[in-house]
Amino acid sequence: MAKEKLRADGKSPHPKRAGRKNFQVKNTVAVNKNIMKSAKSGWGDKVFALIKEEEKRQTDGLEMIASENYVSKQVLEATGSVLTNKYAEGYPGHRYYGGCEVIDKIESLAIERLKKLFGCKFANVQPHCGSSANMAAYYALIKPGDKLLGQAIDAGGHLTHGAKVSFSGQIYKSFGYGLDSKTGFLNYEDIAKIAKKVKPKVVMCGYSAYPRSIDFKKFKKIARSVNAYLIADIAHIAGLVATGYHQSPIGIADIVTSTTHKTLRGPRSGIIMTNDEELAKKINRAIFPALQGGPLEHVIAAKAVAFGEALKPSFKKYIGDILENMKVFAKTLMSFDFDLVTNGTDNHLILVDLRSKNLTGQEFESALGEAGITVNKNGIPLDPLPPKITSGIRVGTAALTTRGMRPKEMQRIAEMFNIVAENISNKKKLQEIKREVKSMTKKFPLTR
Repeated sequence: MAKEKLRADGKSPHPKRAGRKNFQVKNTVAVNKNIMKSAKSGWGDKVFALIKEEEKRQTDGLEMIASENYVSKQVLEATGSVLTNKYAEGYPGHRYYGGCEVIDKIESLAIERLKKLFGCKFANVQPHCGSSANMAAYYALIKPGDKLLGQAIDAGGHLTHGAKVSFSGQIYKSFGYGLDSKTGFLNYEDIAKIAKKVKPKVVMCGYSAYPRSIDFKKFKKIARSVNAYLIADIAHIAGLVATGYHQSPIGIADIVTSTTHKTLRGPRSGIIMTNDEELAKKINRAIFPALQGGPLEHVIAAKAVAFGEALKPSFKKYIGDILENMKVFAKTLMSFDFDLVTNGTDNHLILVDLRSKNLTGQEFESALGEAGITVNKNGIPLDPLPPKITSGIRVGTAALTTRGMRPKEMQRIAEMFNIVAENISNKKKLQEIKREVKSMTKKFPLTR
């Protein structure tokens, strides 16, 4: 049947056949007019214009923040899908809302793919972020006022590992362990001594800014020595763990938490894993109903897509390329007399001590930003400067590797870092670098 042509007013040329169809058309026209009216008043066009502006910033610049990455077109589509419309409190097969038949299939698929990816027995994909995953892990294991031992924030740990400004340092009695003052590495003997003195109920291992690998077995031994649970936060190294480039904490730690972006290259969210069935039940109850309401099923769908991508052989090659790129970048940077904490890296990130360059992290972050390179200022071990200024920056290679950049580009980018450091106030020179950055990114477009 041929499609009817509508009159200029949106009505059907055949009133007798219009019925419900004509009602929908008229309402669509009315809605579109309202949207245009609202857009002209300021809200619609401004939001989407700003989104396009951010897209251009990400496309034209070098994104080198260690906790950021570019997701695939499929992950973006899932995140922005109609699943955002659905409430689904509870878990697959046990929901408090009707109409969750398809939602159950999607969340179950995400769980199964996650279990396969990490080789764990139980998984929860509902945490909204890494912080809520850690909160749920604590909730499942300890009570307010119990002792928590984690990597200190000024030693590269995360806020949720016991920092006093975080819930983890306010709800629980938190203590921190640092790094060896001479080497910048974790000193497991010192950590064991602190644990025996503190006698925590939970030992948290993992980090936000530490360039070396973690020995989860040694942490497990420390936790056992004081009859404590061990939680491993692998937010930064999840992609490395999933592909075998880093020791896995699954089966070693009592609970494993992570984000799903960073090296996993998924949507911004969190996950929790364990091999203990009883702990799995406690984790589920901690997430819902204790700490969260309706899960973000559109994001869970995006996680399922990302886990599927990470299960492909190409993802292991991708992680290998990230590590190779960082090795080359770090080595080249050191050839320009930049000081790196621990003099190198085992993973996707480095921590740069800028004191030898007479720069603060705040100054270098700002200058690199003017040159089209995005990093974040970051404290170094025993940093004499406050967190808003810092003596260092944190740099990662995951996002640039996603774009297809390789060692040749890493060498040149390290050279750019040196040029910026030597011309920190030279606006003309910074703009020259920015033009070169834009030219480089055009050769490695974001494939969406």
